Amino acid sequence: MSKSIKLAILGLGTVGTGVINLINDNLDELKRRSGRDIIITEVGTRRQRDDIDTSIVQNDDLMAIASSDNVDIVVEVIGGTTFAKDLIIHAIKNGKHVVTANKALLAEHGNEIFALAEAHNVHVAYEAAVAGGIPIIKVMREALAANKIDWLAGIINGTGNFIMSEMRDKGRTFEDVLAEAQALGYAEADPTFDVEGIDAAHKLAILASIAFGIPLQFDKVYCEGITGITLQDVNYAEELGYRIKHLGFAVRRDSADSGSAGIELRVHPTLIPQDALLANVNGVKNAVLVNSHPLGQTLYCGDGAGAGATASAVMADVMDLVRILGNNGDAKANDDQSQGSHHVPHLAFMPEQLSDTPILRAEQMTTGYYLRVHAYDNPGVLADITRILSDAGINIDAILQKPAHKLGQVPVIILTLPVVENQMNLAIEKIEKLDAVTDKVVRIRLDELD
Repeated sequence: MSKSIKLAILGLGTVGTGVINLINDNLDELKRRSGRDIIITEVGTRRQRDDIDTSIVQNDDLMAIASSDNVDIVVEVIGGTTFAKDLIIHAIKNGKHVVTANKALLAEHGNEIFALAEAHNVHVAYEAAVAGGIPIIKVMREALAANKIDWLAGIINGTGNFIMSEMRDKGRTFEDVLAEAQALGYAEADPTFDVEGIDAAHKLAILASIAFGIPLQFDKVYCEGITGITLQDVNYAEELGYRIKHLGFAVRRDSADSGSAGIELRVHPTLIPQDALLANVNGVKNAVLVNSHPLGQTLYCGDGAGAGATASAVMADVMDLVRILGNNGDAKANDDQSQGSHHVPHLAFMPEQLSDTPILRAEQMTTGYYLRVHAYDNPGVLADITRILSDAGINIDAILQKPAHKLGQVPVIILTLPVVENQMNLAIEKIEKLDAVTDKVVRIRLDELD
């Protein structure tokens, strides 16, 4: 008879509890799909829970659980990058396979963790770390394994997407929607990670490594939040046929694209066409658009957070590990055969094949731009602005000039074709020095997603 697989869940918050409930609800289905019984033997929690089956050991010593002989797979859902790192390393060194939803930990320390896992012939699975229940990690590591990925763009933070959707659909201010997001539990009391793009940058670093076969490099992701987005710009974008989304981009560039070969890793507000599929993903939903060769564009969309979505992704990883262990006939499976059989490399490429392709600096990146310039309604002002852009080699795609308000100032909105950021920086500096220009130029990047 096949051995049962013994599971430990470290952390009994929303996700950990969701995993327990999912196993209890779908136990027969899980066994039919994996050929094994999956038994939760231990849970790590700071306080005893009355709603946990009495057959499960509750323990506040998580390190002891991570090295227990009564555990085959450790599920880490406590979060953070300090104790969680020590915990996962301890589990790996004790021959445990690991499932984690911890995107910050992997983005910042994944290179070390994956190398250690390879050395100890165990697996670290992390589907739940990016986009919740959307199986984007599995798709990119496995389903797109024969494709060359050129770029990806993603709504990978539900809080930011909720805020931008509400501002557009209901004409609400950023501050108003953020307060509601906090009340609904979409945003933390300190929303910095969400609204400043840090959470999305963690996820983008992971996606980019899988897409391009590069080491994890969170520290090189350009990151810009949505706190400066105004209702005025949301409305102007709509008038021009675009919507503003908070997106993460990973783009492979050759020298013909921008003069600099390398990879762009950037998170920022972006104007995208209203009819683009990504523009119509609203609320707290996540979506990732992948452009690859020869497949072309494919979109993956669904719930990016919540107990059900995240537990689903965690258990998908658990099921993969259970099947690997079952195929090797030993629950520990801690040998060379285990590591090689049905094993997809952690970052999709063989570890020795990861490349040192440079990550482009912000000033080397190439995008289109939305510019909002406030100036006095004097003759020749628009000509001066367009001349500066032309002299900088920047092509204008569209211009929208609104009526002057009571102070005699007029907002001029300009859309440009893609240009290297450094050229745009120099042009904006000159525009802001014009006597007629009354304020800093508002800039938002633009991408046609083609």
